[in-house]
Amino acid sequence: MATTANTTYAFASREIAIYVGIPILFFGVLGGIFNIIVFLSLQTFRQSSCTFFLTIMSFVNIGQLLTNLLTRIMITGFNIDWTETSLFYCKFRNYCLQVCALTSYTCMCLATIDQYMATSFYRRCQQYFNIKKAYILCTIIFITWLLHSIPSLIWFNLTYSIQTGGIGCVITNLNFQKYYTYVYILIFAGILPMIINILFGSMAYWNVRQIPYRTVPLVRRELDKQLTVMVLVQVVCTICFILPYIVVLFLLNTLNLYSQSIDVAELNFSNFITGMMYYLHFAVSRNYFEFLFFFFLIEKMFF
Repeated sequence: MATTANTTYAFASREIAIYVGIPILFFGVLGGIFNIIVFLSLQTFRQSSCTFFLTIMSFVNIGQLLTNLLTRIMITGFNIDWTETSLFYCKFRNYCLQVCALTSYTCMCLATIDQYMATSFYRRCQQYFNIKKAYILCTIIFITWLLHSIPSLIWFNLTYSIQTGGIGCVITNLNFQKYYTYVYILIFAGILPMIINILFGSMAYWNVRQIPYRTVPLVRRELDKQLTVMVLVQVVCTICFILPYIVVLFLLNTLNLYSQSIDVAELNFSNFITGMMYYLHFAVSRNYFEFLFFFFLIEKMFF
């Protein structure tokens, strides 16, 4: 029975990797490139700190898709695992995963906070973020996460893996394993960004609801509305796509996989399914085609 279930899970995972994973990769990278081009080409967006955060997020999301989703597709869909044949790639992939994911989460949080402040009643809050501060913040954030992720280059190694039943790319230091599980996965990639996004996203939404009752220039009013919608859609996607993966990943790192009561194959399959949902977060286009066309018309009319 166990062998039949494992075979079924393997077949389902392979089909999903090929027929779902590849389209997510293709359209995610294409959509990310399109977002970057539009954000950098329209004057309206070049002057906005919020869109600068979203631009940086688009860059690291492309990196996340190319280094991590592509590897998952090759492993599950084509049985080609570069992390088992190359120690360098084992370390490099996990290093990039942390840097890209944490940078993306941080930029999303900053974009949400930026929209809350931009739509605030208080002029001082509205002027707090500017494009110069956005440049400085993103530089500091990127360097911080580059340094923070260095332990992954040291303690991810090729050794026996319970999940695969063979040689795998796993953490070989117990203390770093605890930090990776309880700090990186649970806090930095899970609880903290979700709390920030939900809190400031809700307040930004409330602020936008009050805009019709305030004297605000038409172009600025519409810009704030549409940027806030983009941010809120991204917040919803973050909760729906990332939370299930974080929960399963946390279980994989904390449960005793040697226990007879735990079906490792079923847990791995859940990890794979939620992993595909997770990468949808980095691939989702946030309906930029519709929003950016709207702004393109505004820019041509008023600038």
